[in-house]
Amino acid sequence: MEHLVLFGSFILLMAIGTPIAFCLGISSLATVLYLGLPPIVVFQQLNSGINVFAMMAIPFFIFAGDLMVRGGIALRLIRFAAGLVGHLRGGLGQVNIVASTLFGGISGSAVADASAVGGLMIPQMAKRGYDRDYAVNVTVNAAIIALMIPPSHNMILYSIAAGGNVSVADLFTAGIVPGLLLALALMVTAWWVARRRGYPSEPFPGFARLGFFFLSSLPGLLLIAIIFGGVRSGVFTATESSCIAVLYALAVAVLVYRELDWTGFVEATLGAVRTTAMVLLVIGAAASFGWLMSYLQVQQSAIGLIRSISEDPIMVLLLINLVLLFLGTFMDMAPMVIICTPVLLPVVKAFGIDPVHFGVVMILNAGIGLNTPPVGTVLFVGCAVGGISIRQAMRTIWPFFGASVAVLLLVTYVPALSLWLPAQFR
Repeated sequence: MEHLVLFGSFILLMAIGTPIAFCLGISSLATVLYLGLPPIVVFQQLNSGINVFAMMAIPFFIFAGDLMVRGGIALRLIRFAAGLVGHLRGGLGQVNIVASTLFGGISGSAVADASAVGGLMIPQMAKRGYDRDYAVNVTVNAAIIALMIPPSHNMILYSIAAGGNVSVADLFTAGIVPGLLLALALMVTAWWVARRRGYPSEPFPGFARLGFFFLSSLPGLLLIAIIFGGVRSGVFTATESSCIAVLYALAVAVLVYRELDWTGFVEATLGAVRTTAMVLLVIGAAASFGWLMSYLQVQQSAIGLIRSISEDPIMVLLLINLVLLFLGTFMDMAPMVIICTPVLLPVVKAFGIDPVHFGVVMILNAGIGLNTPPVGTVLFVGCAVGGISIRQAMRTIWPFFGASVAVLLLVTYVPALSLWLPAQFR
């Protein structure tokens, strides 16, 4: 009965449109009261869920990403991407994907990627004759790449949800090849759609101009090397790297590009504070929910249920992918990672699946969920920036959605795509 109280109240609250943090908190409190436990347990678990040193990386990476947008770093990355791939068919669509890959390697946030790159690229694409649904679909699907490559703060969330037993450095490294594979798949899809619709390509600016664009964007690109190299080599932790990212972004925006004024700094600070407050409230509420699942031994029940269906790891992974894709349609990424990791990680371990590999699979599943209604955060941002409805975007998103799912299946069933690169650093 206690399982029904926990999950039933959660589903009911979501069905009536309650914000996800309150769904998690209220259902946790209702279950605690039903079990006769002290209500303060919910608040203790909420506090312990966000009182984790590694969690400090999340607000700093959010802040760094906002500073980069307002400090001109994103604009220069887009110019470099335009010179690099703009001459391909559907030029600005290709530019959008490469720019998202470069900016994602700095911000680590799909929402920041969609708002920053989309805010600059979608109006430009519309002016050059690209349909807005194409521009939005390219933007929102390319934004998922930011979740796969360092410094993805969702990888940090997964590590924390796994009890801190999965290396953040290994997760950062494991996501690089799948992230680049996703970028390639989306570029091929964008080329195919652009060819069918007759979209143009951009003129190649010449190697001299391309070199200028590269040098102009180099201060921003160096941040990728600093974050990844520092964490991978053990010079600093992921949390320390997030602080370094803020200081470096601030120095580049103020001293090198000189585009960040006091007003922009205050707006970036307030924006990061608001975003961080929302994210941490969700994480804390999800921690209470996750503690109750452990208390009720949901993990053991899940293992038994899956074993009763199949003992084949291939079928188990397929089933887990289907469950995660379904959950991604109505759960945001942070609560999904924090709730599902403690439940599913013991399951995959029982079938001999590497936790690092599973982390990449989970993040990619959750990323695809960000573009599926009714709770598609990145899709909502992209449609708001592009000025179109969700219905318009969904009519033509399927080629890009199919490319993302194809990469998901490759990453799921070819573990070497995730595990080969981390093994080279050991």
